[in-house]
Amino acid sequence: MASESKKEAFRKYLESSGILEAITKVLVAIYEENEKPPIALEYVRHALGGPTISEHEMSKNKVAELEAKYDLLLKQHEEACRQLQLLQPRRAEGNCDGQLSGVPPSSSPA
Repeated sequence: MASESKKEAFRKYLESSGILEAITKVLVAIYEENEKPPIALEYVRHALGGPTISEHEMSKNKVAELEAKYDLLLKQHEEACRQLQLLQPRRAEGNCDGQLSGVPPSSSPA
């Protein structure tokens, strides 16, 4: 009987949190479609406010592109700092330690 009470508690949780209603609305909407979507899971994701598979892939590509651009800019910054230190060997101040201030290092593995 403990299993039944867990199931009932979970059902109440789904109901009180609005999940059950949201899923029901999406299933009713897909049922009422004249032309069923070719990828039902993508339809459900989109209807619940999530990105479609293609939108998610585009976001992943954009992140990869921005990380590559960040890495390039960081290398350019490090090279500029190295050249500056060669031209001004006594200059000890400035932010030429390879870290751009206010910008976190790349999260992608090198």
